[in-house]
Amino acid sequence: MATPAPTTSDPISPSAVATSTAARPLAGDLARIAVFAALIIALGLVTIPLAGGVPLTGQTLGVMLAGLVLGSRRAPMAILTVLALAAAGLPVLAGGRGGLGVFVGPTAGYLLGWIVGVVVIGLIARSGRFSWWRTALAATIGGIVVVYAFGVPVQALVTQVPLGPTALSSLVFLPGDAIKVAVATLLVVGLHRAYPRAFAGAARAR
Repeated sequence: MATPAPTTSDPISPSAVATSTAARPLAGDLARIAVFAALIIALGLVTIPLAGGVPLTGQTLGVMLAGLVLGSRRAPMAILTVLALAAAGLPVLAGGRGGLGVFVGPTAGYLLGWIVGVVVIGLIARSGRFSWWRTALAATIGGIVVVYAFGVPVQALVTQVPLGPTALSSLVFLPGDAIKVAVATLLVVGLHRAYPRAFAGAARAR
């Protein structure tokens, strides 16, 4: 009578388990980054041309939301994804703009301000216990003050208009930006109550 061959099963190594566990959060973070990059692009369809070469656009609302939800490390990746697509020539910026020319035009400083702005938004929003006022403060400072601090001087340089008049002309954007802060705050507060796991990636990045 033949003796049955012993059955063996390869044990799952701890390193494989760790790799699989680490891959799941990474995949989730990449998915969130892609979603917010797509959101920023989609909001670029909402645009109102203004004098001075810088349009009033819904994309800054997407920037605020990215910083508030993704946090200071993940949000810049969403911005860089959008800017990389624009550099490749795809019409992903407000008004269907794209190409390397946008990085030397009047809006170049605002695009750089997006990157720094979402970092500031994430840092302020996660500086303490979640609250609506901290959310609004983060969106205001990072999404308006920081973006203007980069955008206005570059716009003045490119258009060769003195800094003072350029800064004064930028005041036309403030009412719209204030509305975006209010909308971003309401959306993020609602999302935090309904689905707090959406903020998990930002919490890990702190």
